[in-house]
Amino acid sequence: MDHGATYHGTRLSSGHRTSGRDFYSRYRRLWWYCVIFTAFVSLTPLLSMVVINYYQYKGTLSEEIVHPLARIVATSSRFIDRFLEQRKAALVYTARRESHERLSDPKELGRILVDLNRSFGGFLGLAVLSSKGVQQANVGHDTPDALGTKHQAWFREASVRGVHVSEVFLDIANRPRFVIAVRKENAQVDSFQVLRATIDLETVVHHLASLDLQPTSDAYLVNRKGILQTPSRHEGNILDECSVALPAVVSQPEVTELTDRLGRPRLLGYTPIGQSPFIFILLREPGHVVRAWLSLSSNMLWLLGVSVVVLMTMIIVGSTYLVNRIREADFRRDKALHSIAYTNKMASIGRMAAGVAHEINNPLAIINENAGLIRDLAAMKNEPPKKERLVKIAEIITNSVERCSTITHRLLGFAKRMDPLIERIHLGSLVEEVLSFQGKEAENRGIAINVDIPDRFPAINSDRGQLQQVFLNILSNAFAAVEDGGRIDIALKQDDEKTVSVTISDDGPGIPSEVIDRVFEPFFSTKADYGTGLGLSITFGIVEKLGGRIEVQSEVGQGASFIVRLPLSS
Repeated sequence: MDHGATYHGTRLSSGHRTSGRDFYSRYRRLWWYCVIFTAFVSLTPLLSMVVINYYQYKGTLSEEIVHPLARIVATSSRFIDRFLEQRKAALVYTARRESHERLSDPKELGRILVDLNRSFGGFLGLAVLSSKGVQQANVGHDTPDALGTKHQAWFREASVRGVHVSEVFLDIANRPRFVIAVRKENAQVDSFQVLRATIDLETVVHHLASLDLQPTSDAYLVNRKGILQTPSRHEGNILDECSVALPAVVSQPEVTELTDRLGRPRLLGYTPIGQSPFIFILLREPGHVVRAWLSLSSNMLWLLGVSVVVLMTMIIVGSTYLVNRIREADFRRDKALHSIAYTNKMASIGRMAAGVAHEINNPLAIINENAGLIRDLAAMKNEPPKKERLVKIAEIITNSVERCSTITHRLLGFAKRMDPLIERIHLGSLVEEVLSFQGKEAENRGIAINVDIPDRFPAINSDRGQLQQVFLNILSNAFAAVEDGGRIDIALKQDDEKTVSVTISDDGPGIPSEVIDRVFEPFFSTKADYGTGLGLSITFGIVEKLGGRIEVQSEVGQGASFIVRLPLSS
């Protein structure tokens, strides 16, 4: 059944041809919403899991790299610190225990040196200096150097602070040494002495060399200025400048990442050595742990990429399939609604059949009566009837035929007209035309119908056939609601410059408040015996399609009013 309407491509309700751009853009938006929402729901947990696992694995692998390095740094720094503290404490104890005279005696000082080496080792020589820097005694391999001693940094620090550990220096034989100096008070003469011990660095160097390091790793001591205090595999010899940049203040152990001079990644661990000028440094190659991490991160990225591609492919395919099914369902629904609307319209016409039959029977009776009169006139006389009388009878017959033709054409036009067609419409005439179909029912039931049409009421641009169905459906409900002898009021009003309204009120039983919000739902009906529940639903859809809206107002026992608001131009 083709009524000339193209549902989703061209003429929908405006009467002029439109492309399906707006219609199809709705499905494109729906498709995008499906893709975006499904992708968000699907990919968010995946991405969250990947990010969480990434940082968890990174933290775990970092611990596998950093903790061993930190442990070596802590162990080595404790060993070196203990080495210094033992000798510093032994020297402080010696200074406190021994008398000024015994320390100033080279023989006694030599015996003290032997005792210190037996107990601790590493003491190369001892020297005692007065408060003026004058050397009073010197034993061992230490080089006598009384001249200018007062101006040495270790002497000044020991004089002021009481204890001082010097930086590493090279002796005459180019061997690394450092000095521990302590201050000894002499209360009798209100003066002091400085006891200086020259310490061999071989023990510390041997310890650093014994660390289980990879060929690319390195361990050494530097001072606060970054000058090597022990030999280094890659940085150079003692007193060379180290290329590793350290913070200006090193106060606690740290492990960090850096790139060496050759551009290779390295892990740097460093820590200060107690109350000394030394900083312990350990450089280590991340090695297989970093390679494992890089491999793992690469695999994670590949897995993520493949998962995203697979999920997005499934999402796009699924969303396309879903939206296509929705669109097909909308097509079928629109066709079904179109068929239902046409069926409802034909049902309304069926309800008007009795009144229309009576309207046609009257002019047919007149035609039959006047045709019989002509036949009688012709039979009663031999001469032809008078021309004037025949003309009058012929006019009566013609008027009756035209009346029948008008009624049948109006009825057929209303039944067949389903194509949307925008035209200039006078609502007053349209309402009266619809009322003409139900005039006989109103007359037979004694229903009073009052129509209020203001003067100069504006015409509107809309679809005549669809408005006929709207008002016919509402009026049919009003006729069904009122009792015999009831009343139906129809009022036309211009709401504003762009909108007019048609209010159809009845004095029926009204609509209960608990169901008034459902009157426009499909298949909802208050007519339990014969209502289909489609009339008002179809009416609601037609009015919306024409750019208007329909409202209902009702109180139980006070009747109901349906207000159809329409734009002046659809």
